[in-house]
Amino acid sequence: MATGFAFAVCMACCVLLAAPLSAAQDPSSLSLEHYSKTCPAAEHVVRAEMECAVRADPRNAALMLRLHFHDCFVQGCDGSVLLDDTAAMVGEKQAEQNVNSLKGFGLVDKIKQKLEAECPGTVSCADLLAIAARDAVVLVGGPYWDVPVGRLDSKKASLELANRDIPTAQQGLLTLISKFWEKGLDATDMVALVGSHTIGFARCANFRDRIYGDYEMTTKYSPASQHYLGKLKDICPLDGGDDNVSAMDSHTSSTFDNAYYETLVDGEGLLNSDQEMWSSVVGYSTADTVSKYWADPAAFFKQFSDSMVKMGNITNPAGGEVRKNCRFLNT
Repeated sequence: MATGFAFAVCMACCVLLAAPLSAAQDPSSLSLEHYSKTCPAAEHVVRAEMECAVRADPRNAALMLRLHFHDCFVQGCDGSVLLDDTAAMVGEKQAEQNVNSLKGFGLVDKIKQKLEAECPGTVSCADLLAIAARDAVVLVGGPYWDVPVGRLDSKKASLELANRDIPTAQQGLLTLISKFWEKGLDATDMVALVGSHTIGFARCANFRDRIYGDYEMTTKYSPASQHYLGKLKDICPLDGGDDNVSAMDSHTSSTFDNAYYETLVDGEGLLNSDQEMWSSVVGYSTADTVSKYWADPAAFFKQFSDSMVKMGNITNPAGGEVRKNCRFLNT
């Protein structure tokens, strides 16, 4: 889910309207028919823009998927990750896990501009992310799932919660399980959702400790792994090169498939947090799940789809609004 690739920014049109009062929201308010009358073309608009973006660069799929993840892990899936800093608020873009690697905001602007032209003030930025993440996966070979919609956009962001709640590459398995559990996601959801790294890239700063740490031990010093490790060290030296990137799935980085789990079974997971699911001494159940998804791609696709819906149903109980511009609150 991490990449170092950026887009040119196409700002969305902003029509200034009076901001509505926030209303509390719970997951039961989401439905597949939410835009059936108010904006029936919403999913088509998002899909068309995603097709263009992924055709131009398949790595754009990982950008949108990661944005949705990082949005949902802070205050729920409420578009808070998209808010720019203002004089009164430091947004989540400055969080440790976001500041140097979270990209795709320009693509969000472009999609939002098209949605506003089609159905002004109707489709939330949070829903945009959820739909675009699904389309991103499908467009690079992954499974389809129906996306319940009707989320509201938060009227605030939280740098503190972003720094606290978003999992990091250096954390151990028990900490990671705990972070997912706090969001209502179990260990099976975690193993499936982290499978999204099959199309992700990671910055050197996030995998340096891994390749200069226990990488050789987890690969059992195999000659093939040693050769790959040498390539990783060329990309990521001990000092410098923090923004250099490498695919987290060394086999099929542009295709959403189950090959990522093979890297874990071979001990070649790029991130410490990923390899922990297979190699940790406390990871009996997660190792079994990794093995299952490596052997059965259909099982992985089914659980990934179910877990994406489950994660996407995490709403912000504080409610919010439908932003006209995903970067700023309505005025």
